[in-house]
Amino acid sequence: MMQPKSRVKIVSEETLSNGWTRLSSYLLDYIDRKGATHRLKREVYHRTPAACILLYDPRRDLVVLVRQFRLAVHLNGDPAWMIEVPAGLLDDDHPEAAIRREAMEETGYRLRDARFLFKSYTSPGAVTEVVHFFAALVDTADRVAEGGGLDEEHEDIEVLEIALDEGAAMIETGEIFDVKTIVLLQWALLNRGTLS
Repeated sequence: MMQPKSRVKIVSEETLSNGWTRLSSYLLDYIDRKGATHRLKREVYHRTPAACILLYDPRRDLVVLVRQFRLAVHLNGDPAWMIEVPAGLLDDDHPEAAIRREAMEETGYRLRDARFLFKSYTSPGAVTEVVHFFAALVDTADRVAEGGGLDEEHEDIEVLEIALDEGAAMIETGEIFDVKTIVLLQWALLNRGTLS
């Protein structure tokens, strides 16, 4: 059900930081379901759109994932070299063009086809980023480069080939805890029969 925009009025916005991403503080008047108006304060990170992709090799029944360092995870005390699906910001490209670029940069796989699945906000309480989810079938002939990320962006990305069932088990053991990756692995398990 669509909610009327008239229930929310932005009173003010203040930029708190404008470095790697912009952080804003908002005051807003919010009318609740009972008609009462509340003055709320919220902070929002303005992130550009992104895309992610599950690379699946049906002949070997495996997925191509990457492992890279994540500072925010490190600061929380969790294992900071996270296993993830290839992903990246759109950088003003169409989502499919961006994910083709990211797949090549990170894994060395040139995509024949990229199937758009859906888009989602992964942290809508505080982040504007919307992520476009894709899947693609690959085989060993599609790996035309080493991957590993871009040197100029100081990326240090390890390419992993993991059996689909093993990837699913790694969610339960806590070895995979990136939400994009969990969603796409679950999608692959539900759609395995149609992925060839």
